[in-house]
Amino acid sequence: MSRRIYRVDKFVVPDAARDEFLAQVRNTHELLKAQPGFIQDFVLEQSAGPGEFNFVTIVEWESAEAIERARAAVVAMHERMRLNPQEMLARLGIKADLANYKRIAA
Repeated sequence: MSRRIYRVDKFVVPDAARDEFLAQVRNTHELLKAQPGFIQDFVLEQSAGPGEFNFVTIVEWESAEAIERARAAVVAMHERMRLNPQEMLARLGIKADLANYKRIAA
């Protein structure tokens, strides 16, 4: 069985927060792409359907160890930027559902 881990983050982003949110997502994903164990990523915007979440980001990692190292790199970046992600989400009115997933046999 694969050890790969998928980070799937889903967001409800108000129209007024879209540009600031996407700028932060782009900064974060540029950092993630440079981390050991990164495989691929997707930033998706809902184009149709009744779903609540209008943005989804997916990052595929080689292992749980790789995602933990990447998480530490993101925390360090946020500290350098003096960015508190929870405060930013609250200020912009963004609802988030953040989780790691593993692939199962279908």
